[in-house]
Amino acid sequence: MGSVSIADAKAHLSELVERASGGEAVQITRRGKPIAQIVAAKMPRKRIDIAVLREMVERMPMQVETAGDFMRRIRDEARY
Repeated sequence: MGSVSIADAKAHLSELVERASGGEAVQITRRGKPIAQIVAAKMPRKRIDIAVLREMVERMPMQVETAGDFMRRIRDEARY
């Protein structure tokens, strides 16, 4: 958690809000003592429609190579 003085918070509020929306809690202090805290708002989670999810998965093409072969190919192509 970051800590800033109230004067700095006034000067850099938009930056502090961005940090908070990114998941970092920001504590605001006055004369070194905490007086407030900026945190991200709790957003309601959207429910997942299982039927739509299943339909999407069924439309996905199957992989032609195994995951192990894919990783070996990627590793070997990245060398020299």
